[in-house]
Amino acid sequence: MHLITDPLRILLSVLVLLPMAAAAESPVENCMQITLTGTQGGPPSTNGLAGSGTLVQYGKVADECRGVSLQFDVGRATTERLSQLGMSVNEIDAAFLTHIHSDHSEGLTALLQLRWHFLGDDLDVVCSADTVATTPPPERTISCRSFVERSGDAFIAAGEIAQRYAENPKRHPDGPAGIARVIEVELPLPEKPGAVVWQSGDVTVTAIGTVHIAGSLAYRVDTPVGSVVIGGDAGNSKAAPPRASSTSETVELLAEGATVLVHSSIHPAFAPGNGSDFPGPNYLRQSGATDLGAMAKRAGIKHLMLTHMIPALGAASHGPYKVPGGPLTAEDFERAARESGFAGKVYVGRDLMSIRLP
Repeated sequence: MHLITDPLRILLSVLVLLPMAAAAESPVENCMQITLTGTQGGPPSTNGLAGSGTLVQYGKVADECRGVSLQFDVGRATTERLSQLGMSVNEIDAAFLTHIHSDHSEGLTALLQLRWHFLGDDLDVVCSADTVATTPPPERTISCRSFVERSGDAFIAAGEIAQRYAENPKRHPDGPAGIARVIEVELPLPEKPGAVVWQSGDVTVTAIGTVHIAGSLAYRVDTPVGSVVIGGDAGNSKAAPPRASSTSETVELLAEGATVLVHSSIHPAFAPGNGSDFPGPNYLRQSGATDLGAMAKRAGIKHLMLTHMIPALGAASHGPYKVPGGPLTAEDFERAARESGFAGKVYVGRDLMSIRLP
């Protein structure tokens, strides 16, 4: 071994190595946190679970990743779950709806009401533009804008908004809807890579159309430390077998190369013919746990978060539909996902379950 003895050369070597050592020892400055604010599958109310929702945050590690806070779907009791995280509704920078089923959206009224009451800033609400549905009949318009604009109507009709406005005229005179800024996503969207629908600093949100009900969307959040895809209740474009998978083709395109996939999941115990009497069309329009594992594997996902589980963990029934063989456990859902050969991390969702990147 050759020893360096010249003082100048020793000094130069130290100066070269110092930045490298500092870089190796310095902690990661930024982080991304993904928290399930509600994991209830569908309209039932089970074991105190909140309705569907996922909170995605990005920022400095020193600030617990709270530089930007985005709420994807706002099911019932979302505000209560946020409070358990020590968050005010005024900290949410934007809300995104995957679709207008009540279990994904009914908590938005409470969130807007609280934000209005406590003088929060206007809130971006991102969702699909009005979409006409014809199957099954009758023809109808799925309208996120109407849902948001009428979110305070019961309070207005009851005189509550007028009363609260009289108490504090700093509140918006139009009530909760007056502070909602609806950002409509026009469909159809390009299949790949999706359209940018919201952006702030290093955080970019893209969207893609999915098959579930008219106007359904999936979202992807990209940051310098990782990315997450929120699949909502997306299913395959073919309503029934024969088909390659129950999962969404467009969600798979959006998820390619992402770090985390958050997706609703139905267990094969509820498949037609297994004794649950769960309606076959309802089962077939959801993504099965095994197929989600396979899709995550194909897309290169590292972390698969199952949420909106049908049936709920520990539940003897899903509404009127009994769970064949008795309540399911987290291990049952993980086993189903693992049958696909997916080797990444599987998280069987519970309210307030959270992962942090990197």
